[in-house]
Formats: sequence, structure tokens, C-alpha cells
Amino acid sequence: MTNTIGSHNKFGALAFIAIMGMVFSSTAFADSGSKLPINTPKAYAQECTACHIAYPPGMLPKQSWQRIMAGLDKHYGTDASLDDATVKQLSTWLETQSGTYKRVAEVPPNDRITQSAWFIRKHKEITPSVWKLPSVKSEANCAACHSSADKGIYSDNTLKFPIGIDARSKRAWSN
Repeated sequence: MTNTIGSHNKFGALAFIAIMGMVFSSTAFADSGSKLPINTPKAYAQECTACHIAYPPGMLPKQSWQRIMAGLDKHYGTDASLDDATVKQLSTWLETQSGTYKRVAEVPPNDRITQSAWFIRKHKEITPSVWKLPSVKSEANCAACHSSADKGIYSDNTLKFPIGIDARSKRAWSN
């Protein structure tokens, strides 16, 4: 009888750990800043990817997302207005999933990921001419170099040279 109870306790402990892992996995990505959370609303992917990739919410702090969502009528020069219900849904989700770790503790200028200190530090080896390539167009086009940006994965293992990069830039980038 003791073995049966012991087995149930072990099974119960394992089940508890598995359940807690599922509960906390949806928020774990918010602090890592990379990968899109498992519970990404369809509206976020649909609306945001109409113009750009759906950036992982952990790349910006809560204050930035609040301002971005409050100013969708003038979203970086574009009217990205949404109905009130969608704004409320996405705002709540973005604030919940926003970055809270050290890298995004500081609000970047103009709430732009590309102007954040961590982004500038990670991309310091990229010359201005690379950002201007037709295949890149701007710093905000993550998918030009990060082959898994659409999944929110920005690992160095997924880097690719953008089309049109010169040999000198390739050498500098590879070091």
C-alpha cells in the first residue's frame, strides 16, 4: 500500500510540475524578449504583419506599448487604427507580455525598438550602407538578416547575409 501512495505522490508531483510549466510558459517569453509568446492573439499577427513583422512584445517595456497603442492613428507615419475592442484586447496582451528584464528597462527614444540601447549595441557592426540596401530598406526590417524573425527568433544561428551586401561588410560581420 505504501508503494501505491508513493507512486501517486510522484505522479502528482510530476503532473503539478508539468501544469505549472504550461501555465508559466506563456509569460516566460516576455522576459526573454525573443520569440512570440504561445498565446499570441490572431489579431496581433494579422494587423501588425500587414505592414511589418509582429515584433515580440518583450522587446519593449510596458510604457512603450501603451503609447504605441494609444497612437495607432499616427503609427510611425501611418494610420493603423483599429476598433476599440481590438485595441483593448491587444493593449492588455502587449502590456502583460511586455519586457520587464534589464535590457528593456529603459524606454527607447520614440518607442522604437531600433533606437533602444540594446538594439544599437547588438547591431553596431552593421554599416549604414547595409541598412540602405534595397533588400533591407531600414533597421526595422529584421527579416532581411534574421531568417526566423517571423517566429520571433533572433538567434545568431539564424542570421543570413542580406541580398546585395558587399564582401567587406561580410568580412566585418563574420568576425
